[in-house]
Amino acid sequence: MTTPELESAARRSGGATDFEGLFAEYAIDRDDHLNAPAFVVRPDEVRATLRRLREEAGFDHCACVTAQQYPDRYETIYHLRSYDDPTREVSVVVPTPIDEPTSESAAPVYETANWHEREAYDLIGIAYEGHPDLRRILLPETWQGHPLSLEYDQTRPQIVTLTEHENPIAGTERDPESETLFLNIGPHHPATHGVMHVKAVLDGETVVDVEPDIGYMHRCEEQLCQESTYRHQIMPYPDRWDWVSSGLLNEWAYARAAEDLAGIEVPDYAQVLRTMGAELCRMASHFIAIGSYALDIVGEFTAAFMYAIRDRELVQDILEELTGQRMMFNYFRLGGVAWDLPKPREAFLEQCRDFLDSLPPKIEEYHDLLVQNEIFQARVVDTGILEPDVAKAHGCTGPVARGSGIDYDLRRDDPYGYYPNLEWDVVTEDGCDNYSRVLVRLGELEESAKIVEQCLDLLEAWPADERTLQSNVPRTLKPDPDTEVYRAVEGAKGELGIYIRSDGTETPARFKIRSPCFSNLSALPEIARGEYVADLIAAIGSLDCIMGEVDR
Repeated sequence: MTTPELESAARRSGGATDFEGLFAEYAIDRDDHLNAPAFVVRPDEVRATLRRLREEAGFDHCACVTAQQYPDRYETIYHLRSYDDPTREVSVVVPTPIDEPTSESAAPVYETANWHEREAYDLIGIAYEGHPDLRRILLPETWQGHPLSLEYDQTRPQIVTLTEHENPIAGTERDPESETLFLNIGPHHPATHGVMHVKAVLDGETVVDVEPDIGYMHRCEEQLCQESTYRHQIMPYPDRWDWVSSGLLNEWAYARAAEDLAGIEVPDYAQVLRTMGAELCRMASHFIAIGSYALDIVGEFTAAFMYAIRDRELVQDILEELTGQRMMFNYFRLGGVAWDLPKPREAFLEQCRDFLDSLPPKIEEYHDLLVQNEIFQARVVDTGILEPDVAKAHGCTGPVARGSGIDYDLRRDDPYGYYPNLEWDVVTEDGCDNYSRVLVRLGELEESAKIVEQCLDLLEAWPADERTLQSNVPRTLKPDPDTEVYRAVEGAKGELGIYIRSDGTETPARFKIRSPCFSNLSALPEIARGEYVADLIAAIGSLDCIMGEVDR
């Protein structure tokens, strides 16, 4: 990085002088990234370093943990941010030798590192001393080798034994003095909202413990992106992470990281188109989240669920007109978007405005059917409690965090696109329960509608000769070698981040996806423990997780 870039990164993260003092005792080198200063620390001083950053510098959000292997070392990167100000960022880089890839676990400092480090161990092969439960998370325990390590042998046979499905409390289920029961939920069950296996230990109807068992849909998305070119081949993949209408939000996460990596500017007109499309995707995602939740809680198939699907289809019709696709949009391009509004423009604008005009009475109807429904309230009010400090420890973001009163939204707090020029509010609720998370999504539908309406006004008035869709981007992108960046956007489910390391070629050397659902789902045991088994189902639905994004 150049000196001005380093100074800018230091300013974003609270000042270089402050960091030099905090790291003086632990840092052995600098390895600055495009978005944040990065300090290299010894593998036996990870916890001391992170604890100081959390307690003395206010970095209470471990946004992402990236693991990777170089020819001469392994490396773990802890991407830290502040919930109060996400533009304050710092990265802690922990190298470990090839012959002994072991470092201290960060889980005692940031609970969210528990799952992230398990994934790093599973796919890369780095071991973490002091980790509370270091075992595979995406692959079966019997898997041989670590698929993202450089020496992985793809020809090695793999066998999954029946012991993988052994009852973890075998021997106690027949105890006449106990009502303890081990209950398998899923992995193919409508209440798990995807291919997820939930291992629940019950005492009567009370949840004693619960463990989400993920990995049933692991599709090697990171590896696919690493083998694809920046300019043309990666963009279609993000649509397939959170596929519930969130495609443009996912595309923006990749676009933001790659554009920062390559120094690409996006024209204002294209930013307006991106912002409008992204908010339409957010609305479609929230409609299906609310409708399916009504189905989970009160079996509202004939009213709330069908109404939500109807309204989602209206949004999908608009997105189809804009992008040419109903699900896998592939509309964003590095430096802008693929094309302008469909012709005739007036008909498309009228279609959008008709939908927005019809929305207020529909929102009232959802409130009548759900929010003011006594049966619904009995199931969700004061159940699934997620306290703010617990949510932060698990790295929760999006409606899950905002339902716990955490005022964190990257659209406002780490501005991008055209959001800084528009009038809208961040929706938060302080109830910390399942009910609050529903209220946040309903409120965000209204705020997204405000944003879309302002974008329509701008697009309608934009001079025809100034409608620039893309900046001038080279046909082949080859960012400078060893350039690193972590960038995130506010997806429908929360902070969707991308880490990219370039090696001077037209494909990334490392591509890491920070899924909001992955971190949000890790908090499920905290939400469900001590509740009734029916509340467990309500808690799972309130997190609105998409397993294709969790497993990637």
